[in-house]
Amino acid sequence: MQHVLAVFVGIITPPLLISNALELPPEDTRYIVSMSLFISGICTFIQAKRIGPVGSGLLSIQGTSFSFLGPIITAGLAVTKSGGSVQQALSLIFGLCFFGAFIEIFLSRFLHLASKIITPLVTGTIVMIIGLTLIKTGVISMGGGAVALKNGTFGDPKNIGVSMMVLAIIIFFNRSKNPYLRMASVVIGLVIGYIVALFLGMVPPLNLANVPVIAPPIPFRYGMSFNFSAFIPFILLYIITTIETIGDLTATSAVSGEPVKGGLYMRRIKGGVLGDGVNSLIAAVFNTFPNTTFSQNNGVIQITGVGSRYIGFFIAGILSLLGIFPIVAAIFQTLPQPVLGGATIIMFGSIVFAGINILAGVPLDRRALIIIGTSLAIGLGVTYTPEIVDKLHPTIKGVFSSGISAGGLTAIVLNLVLPREEADEVQVSELDEVEQPVS
Repeated sequence: MQHVLAVFVGIITPPLLISNALELPPEDTRYIVSMSLFISGICTFIQAKRIGPVGSGLLSIQGTSFSFLGPIITAGLAVTKSGGSVQQALSLIFGLCFFGAFIEIFLSRFLHLASKIITPLVTGTIVMIIGLTLIKTGVISMGGGAVALKNGTFGDPKNIGVSMMVLAIIIFFNRSKNPYLRMASVVIGLVIGYIVALFLGMVPPLNLANVPVIAPPIPFRYGMSFNFSAFIPFILLYIITTIETIGDLTATSAVSGEPVKGGLYMRRIKGGVLGDGVNSLIAAVFNTFPNTTFSQNNGVIQITGVGSRYIGFFIAGILSLLGIFPIVAAIFQTLPQPVLGGATIIMFGSIVFAGINILAGVPLDRRALIIIGTSLAIGLGVTYTPEIVDKLHPTIKGVFSSGISAGGLTAIVLNLVLPREEADEVQVSELDEVEQPVS
């Protein structure tokens, strides 16, 4: 149950944000959230069990990836804004996720080659861009969401007050000396925020009359289509997800007392990345978004001292059971946007920190600063001024309409073409007056 609480919010938040951004009908939102939980359970079982070469054989919980939020929302809105239906938007999204999964499956067999192209400098920069571009989504939720933007209530003091209260609660409990309160800080913040929003009349009525008792998994419920220009960001993100998964699995091995080098370790890493790809493919088939290895539960392993993969079987069962009962998704569907925004804004900020943490191990010479600065500028520029690509060729526009793909491609290209000059290191004194910390 501790593991489930640690990952539950992370699993349901991406589908809720995507559904709200695309303004999906309530029944579709419920179904997609339910499938996210159900498939996370199935995928967790595959990772922990290790079926043939697929899976790490570790206590690796699978959940919906935050990294794909931006490109998924961009692809979906492009369809609806051009006159397409919600059904067509979902068809394209799941098609992109399905075919993209083969990239990670392929990379799992050639991890040594991927690491030569996607260096820590590139990975850290792209992870930072992912977090920084998602912050806009979090702020929109804090102000009341897409509905509030339309009805003129966006930024209402009540919305801001509730979201800031949720943020403050999460920060307070996250700094608690009690490890269980720290792990449950996001859940506590959401629950208290929900209760306060209920008393303020911000929670829509829960109508269970049309909610089915069970949500049967239906493969390809929304169909599947493809668009290459919209696919470019997904290529980059599946590569980045591969690198992140290696880090998460290494951390899980370390806290579980398992080797972090040698033959067994490499088999687990390759099996885990392969499992990520296969699980993302399964997720697309069953109408939900890419799955990836979560790192949230590593803290639970560390605190309890229990890292047995057999616990993963029980976690998988709990998640799958929660997923097939739509009432769970129906309850979370009534979660007000400001409450969700207060929680997600700190999650997205944490993604930025993860990117900074990766870059902390990279020598910051002039070459590195050019790559990081240029990539951030282009990625964020496209995110906050998307109109700049409106008059470009549709294919080019499709590639560069996403801040993640624009900034990510910039980082990769600059890393490949700029010559490495070891002597060209920036001294801290040249940049600022801050004394360099002792290592």
